Amino acid sequence: MNSDSDLQIAGDILEVPHLLQAPREHPATVAEFAGLARSIAADRSQWEHLVRYDAASRWYHRLRTGPGYEVWLLSWVPGQGTGPHDHGRSSGVLTVLEGTLTERTEHGTRTLSAGPVGAGALGRSREWGRVFAPGYVHEVVNDTLEPAVSLHVYFPGLTEMPMHAAPSCEGRAVTA
Repeated sequence: MNSDSDLQIAGDILEVPHLLQAPREHPATVAEFAGLARSIAADRSQWEHLVRYDAASRWYHRLRTGPGYEVWLLSWVPGQGTGPHDHGRSSGVLTVLEGTLTERTEHGTRTLSAGPVGAGALGRSREWGRVFAPGYVHEVVNDTLEPAVSLHVYFPGLTEMPMHAAPSCEGRAVTA
């Protein structure tokens, strides 16, 4: 007679490969794209040597591509910004790697700062970045006196960046 406490699985479940999901070579979910951004941010050797600063225009470099996504590295000298825009049909992850950027939306203004990679929202005094859906309208600007560097993951890859009128991105400060 068997009871629930007598129930055992014969063998090692890891030895039954058809029961396990195959590891993915490329990210496919929002969480995996955010994880990709965190892993690149944590490994400065992947991006630090590539950063350039240009006082005339924002500098950018496509760091990586994969099936259905792109990873971009951008630098921002003081005063540089995007103007209000969205990313067409692309979703994205914006991560600040160095310095501080300000994001303005119709809902308010947020300060995005480089912070300890992997620290939870409560472990930082400021937000590390943003995950956004298609049609998300925002303006990003470096309104500090120090340069900044950011990482952007777009999925699918960025094909358009429609500009918007400024009033949609003016707003009150958002508190965490």
